Amino acid sequence: MRNVKEKIQALKTRMQAENVKACIIPSTDPHISEYPPEHWKTREWISGFTGSAGTVVVTLEKAGLWTDSRYFLQAETQLKDSGIELFKMGLPETPNFIDWLFSELSPGDSIGIEGSVFAALEAQSFIENFSKKGLKVHTDFAPYSQLWEDRPTLPDNPAFILPERFSGKSCREKIKKVTEILKKYNADITILAALDMIAWLFNIRGNDVAYNPVCLSYAVVSEKETVLFIRPEKLTQEVADYLYSQGVVIADYHKITDYVQSLALHLSPVTVLIAPSKINYGLYAAIPENCVKIEMAIHPVDALKSIKNETEIAGIRNAMQKDGVAMVRFLMDLEKSLASGERISEVTISEKLHRYRSEQAFFVGDSFATIAGYGPHGAIVHYEADEESDAEIFPEGILLIDSGAQYFDGTTDLTRTLALGAISDEMKKDYTAVLKGHIALATACFPKGTVGMQLDILARQFLWQNGTNYLHGTGHGVGHFLNVHEGPQSIRMNYNPATLELGMVTSNEPGLYQSDKYGIRIENLILVVPCQSTKFGEFYTFETLTLCPIDLKLIDFSLMSQLEMDWLNQYHQKVYKTLSPFLSESEKIWLENYIC
Repeated sequence: MRNVKEKIQALKTRMQAENVKACIIPSTDPHISEYPPEHWKTREWISGFTGSAGTVVVTLEKAGLWTDSRYFLQAETQLKDSGIELFKMGLPETPNFIDWLFSELSPGDSIGIEGSVFAALEAQSFIENFSKKGLKVHTDFAPYSQLWEDRPTLPDNPAFILPERFSGKSCREKIKKVTEILKKYNADITILAALDMIAWLFNIRGNDVAYNPVCLSYAVVSEKETVLFIRPEKLTQEVADYLYSQGVVIADYHKITDYVQSLALHLSPVTVLIAPSKINYGLYAAIPENCVKIEMAIHPVDALKSIKNETEIAGIRNAMQKDGVAMVRFLMDLEKSLASGERISEVTISEKLHRYRSEQAFFVGDSFATIAGYGPHGAIVHYEADEESDAEIFPEGILLIDSGAQYFDGTTDLTRTLALGAISDEMKKDYTAVLKGHIALATACFPKGTVGMQLDILARQFLWQNGTNYLHGTGHGVGHFLNVHEGPQSIRMNYNPATLELGMVTSNEPGLYQSDKYGIRIENLILVVPCQSTKFGEFYTFETLTLCPIDLKLIDFSLMSQLEMDWLNQYHQKVYKTLSPFLSESEKIWLENYIC
């Protein structure tokens, strides 16, 4: 087994052999996934950095990792003695890796990328930017199978059907809607590579990726035919029969490129609708030159998927009720364990959460790796405890827990910050500022057509007043028994053209992180619902879906307005009213204490 330095050196040797002066290794796969299967975790393999976001850039002399604020502390630890320099994205002094490469390379030099694991939009940007400086981009540089000893094979887990009692619409109904959109844009065909889009469209789910219930596949949709490209061994008879009944043609997973290239054989030019951010460059480049491309910032299937139907919303509410019951039992267990002196650690917390959730109906698994960060570990935004880092929990300080579950009827994601004992005034001030921002966003009323960036300041305003901030987004979309991080919508400081539409589910998760001291985050999932209609147009607001008490011991009530206090009390009343029918008498009494 090679160490990181040996892997980097082996890669540099191959680069020299192919006259490549630099290469760029992303975190994604051919489906532009946030969580790729083990087979495509090339960046993790080459660097040892396990965070979900980051890019490694290697030249013949140097190597660097670019990642965002969620992973600064984690990356510093995992890159130690690797020879890979950490570049902290988002900080004023940090160059982006394109500018860094400009300073490291000379005109005429070549940069290698594995085009099939880059979004077409990103690869096109590379080619355009590098060419301006006289640099060449080789889009087929992929020596990793030769360098990667015992590289994992592609997963062969069977797909399964999500019944229409959960999905709310048949596959045939969804395909019909897509073909109607194609007609609207005068397009003949669309190509799908994103796994969650395909899973939603065909009402199938799988176990090919950790935490996200998707299966490796591609698809094309046209008025003539709808084809699902998937490895045949992944299809049970039930799945094959369902797809056949919905008018879907099955083809082998590896035949997608041949199919796309065959569009050149049509008698008249074929118009192809794609979203360059949702298709890999290899597949994009395979589209014949005689085809007409309609390139969209947001793929229509992504937009359709993000707006939950009535059945999906009802299912999500059910999932929230079950998750809330599990959380009440977990929080009571945690209090009892600490009071009794039982040894409990960050890993123990993850195990307890999983156990309580697994007792609920339709539970499938966790929706992401639980973040249980005690004390300084809470300041590591995407911290995940392991055997080495696992900290024992004591009845003092702050504990941050970010966790969620996948149920057949919905996906959950919530964060709570808990006071386990004596806390400082600084902790209270920070926590209260985060809570006030959370409430401000939860109660926003905004006009139809609003994008997330326009609301982001609501969550940050009280932190900014204190001269503090957080660098991650405030909200991400959440799928229905699908990816816990879903597009196209988001709430963050940078611009995203996706508007917030009725039926979208998004997180509300402002935070604050004091390095080497503690971390604070409060997260609920929120649903876009109608607010009011006036002569100025339609206005929307949010309904909070998550059902879990918010710690009162960390609040400085002197900093809270009456409206904020009212919201908090009404929220806890809702939590109690919804969960109490499913709780024991002792659990009801415990939860009732949160109502002021």
